[in-house]
Amino acid sequence: MNEASIDESRPRVSHLELAVAFNYIALASFGGGLSAWAREMLVVRKRWMDDDEFLSAMTMCRILPGANQVNMAVFAGTKMRGGSGAVSAVVGLCCVPVLLMLVMGYVYFRFKEVPAIHGILHGASAAAVALTVAMVIKTGRKCLTGIIPIALFGLAFVLNGVLRWPLLVTLAIVAPLGLLWAWPRGRPVDDGQPAQ
Repeated sequence: MNEASIDESRPRVSHLELAVAFNYIALASFGGGLSAWAREMLVVRKRWMDDDEFLSAMTMCRILPGANQVNMAVFAGTKMRGGSGAVSAVVGLCCVPVLLMLVMGYVYFRFKEVPAIHGILHGASAAAVALTVAMVIKTGRKCLTGIIPIALFGLAFVLNGVLRWPLLVTLAIVAPLGLLWAWPRGRPVDDGQPAQ
């Protein structure tokens, strides 16, 4: 990707601002909840995307191979500053958390028998679950606006969340149904040819 792929309708964002924003996402989501913090930063605070674009990007990032938030950093960085922006966003997302993980790993394996460590980890997990539920509620209002989207959501939840079917199998069932439902019908197709 090159600088020509930058979305010119958005304000010019520096590489440092991209790195700092994604570093904030990574650090604020201690214990989990990365998607919730990504939405908070990219949609609510920075307004680099709207809810619809964030949901579309997050869907793509979850379907494609790799870590969801690294994919999101590449998406947002490329959108704002092209290929170099993608690098800035990924470095911002990963650099400090990797250093913290090395330190925390050392501390955990050195003091893992201390009961206070278990309490801290349980508290962080509860906060992460709450953030994820809050994001689902906020984004669900935007995309679950009819019977069919709610049914597709319910089907995916039952197949993957309740029955524990693999994600690829769930997607192989739900994605074609979603495409069939969303496919444009009865609208003229613009083939790029001038009207005669």
